Amino acid sequence: MYKVLKETVYEMNRALVEEGLVLETWGNASAADRSERVIAIKPSGVQYDDLTADTIVVVDFEGKLVAGDLSPSVDTPAHLALYRAFHGVNAVIHTHSHYATAFAQARRPIPCLGTTHADYFHGEIPVVAAPSQEEILDNYEHHMGGRIVRHFSGRDPLACPAALTAGHAPFVWGQSPAEALENAVVLEEVARMAAHTLAVNPAAAPLEDYLLNKHFFRKHGKDAYYGQR
Repeated sequence: MYKVLKETVYEMNRALVEEGLVLETWGNASAADRSERVIAIKPSGVQYDDLTADTIVVVDFEGKLVAGDLSPSVDTPAHLALYRAFHGVNAVIHTHSHYATAFAQARRPIPCLGTTHADYFHGEIPVVAAPSQEEILDNYEHHMGGRIVRHFSGRDPLACPAALTAGHAPFVWGQSPAEALENAVVLEEVARMAAHTLAVNPAAAPLEDYLLNKHFFRKHGKDAYYGQR
């Protein structure tokens, strides 16, 4: 049961290794089947080399185990918070990629300094406050996802499909598994570019709004014209 979904999520998690976005057991990827109201996600603490499609775990939108013999990722409540709130999102990825995590640990947003960033993210990548001590004692991962959701209140989460959790690491998402993976790869690259740009010029200014809007909206939205139509 859920064979295609589990295979998809297995391939997503393997791709994180191939793209150099995770080490050891860090990070996790998930995808949703909204018609069944379930997600498939990496099992907790399992090395990527030991993953198979059969080891991928399926839970419902309330976090109840639906399929699989292993415990789901400890970050499952954070993933579920995003799926429940961001209705256009069908895949979520959490990594500890080097440069994006450095910005998260510095508690500094990734500024939009150039058009490469603007092609994918409409503005800076925000840093979301870590859960409070009380929230950590209650349900850390659930509140971590909730903090991201609240930060995007009134905003389109697909216009900036990523957030840094302060002191922790990035979460990214997309309308499909392929889109989420692309966003994770690009996030790490624009974080690297931003770090090097700020090393060359610590006073580097954000990209002008008119350039930001041009580059983002020529690829996204009803008037987009980038690529083949």
